[in-house]
Amino acid sequence: MTDLSTNNPFRLGPLAVGTPVVLAPMAGVTNVAFRQLCAEQGQGLYTCEMITSRGLIEGDKTSLSMVKFAESEKYRSVQLYGVDPKVMGRAAAMLCGEYGVDHIDLNFGCPVPKITRKGGGAALPWKSSLLAQILNETVKAAEPFNVPVTMKTRIGVDEQHITYLDAGRIAEASGCAAITLHGRTAAQHYSGQADWNSIATLKESVSLPVFGNGDIWEAADAIEMVAQTGCDAVVIGRGCLGRPWLFADLEAAFAGRTDRAFPTLGEVAAIMKRHAILLGEWLGEERGCIEFRKHVAWYLKGFRAGHIARDHLGKVSSFAELDDLLGMLDPNEAFPTSVLGAPRGRQGTPKRVALPDGWLNNRETPAFIDPDAELNVSGG
Repeated sequence: MTDLSTNNPFRLGPLAVGTPVVLAPMAGVTNVAFRQLCAEQGQGLYTCEMITSRGLIEGDKTSLSMVKFAESEKYRSVQLYGVDPKVMGRAAAMLCGEYGVDHIDLNFGCPVPKITRKGGGAALPWKSSLLAQILNETVKAAEPFNVPVTMKTRIGVDEQHITYLDAGRIAEASGCAAITLHGRTAAQHYSGQADWNSIATLKESVSLPVFGNGDIWEAADAIEMVAQTGCDAVVIGRGCLGRPWLFADLEAAFAGRTDRAFPTLGEVAAIMKRHAILLGEWLGEERGCIEFRKHVAWYLKGFRAGHIARDHLGKVSSFAELDDLLGMLDPNEAFPTSVLGAPRGRQGTPKRVALPDGWLNNRETPAFIDPDAELNVSGG
């Protein structure tokens, strides 16, 4: 079994991460403020929102705005996405040389139809030679800066078109520092249950580190995933929505501590205020409060918070207003343990994967991939 105790701190190449936990990039969520908030709770590698390679090298304002880091961030971790090997190499060199990033993760797990329909995201690993070219160019560009490159993928397009074992071998041959496997196919999106057995199979098939992703809702799930699969680290996505203290639970669990204190509603309210303040530091008070609104339902899930307070928190536009509304909550209300272990965020149902015509006919590099495959979305 993989030893992930704090007596054997987790490293990713030259990076001394400590606790073997990685924050999965989530569009509109894992910005500077949220990463800071999570890092205040516990050790880990906290990755920013996905950035497209083309947007970066073309100077797209939205893309450039995502490459921002707080001074307190131990490591600058970026998820990069693209479909053109040369463009990916240029973008990686730019991230390393101009932005001083410490880690680049490559996204090949996005199941969003408008991306897979163009041959990007979770559809791309089916074209194994193209995947190899992208990984080779990115690793080569990052190597002079001693920046580790990792990749994230899914089990495959669907149950008939499995790609993860080939992807693991290609990642290993290219010099990737690790590979993350989300234990679902693209067709599953976020539905059903993640297949942790596939993570174990990948771990047995390659020598590079394997990170496990999928259905980690509590710290105990992370420990169980490691026990079942032997994975080298866990990647946390939807499980931390409205629950940044999950990273404190994870640090404690990997240190072998079994004690756990659930936050009261008053303590959750304090974290909510801290989140809004951090957003305000980067976006300004009004924009920060507007950005904060999406998190309210996640934070209050399961609590008996009055609908008036909930509704108004979803429309908050100033810190003073936020203080007043949080003051309406019962600070002594106990954490609703009924929500423990329950899925958070998007789930949906299985869907037929949208693909370019003839995409599955062979695994050779296509003559043309639509640049629109680099639309600015995230997932995986």
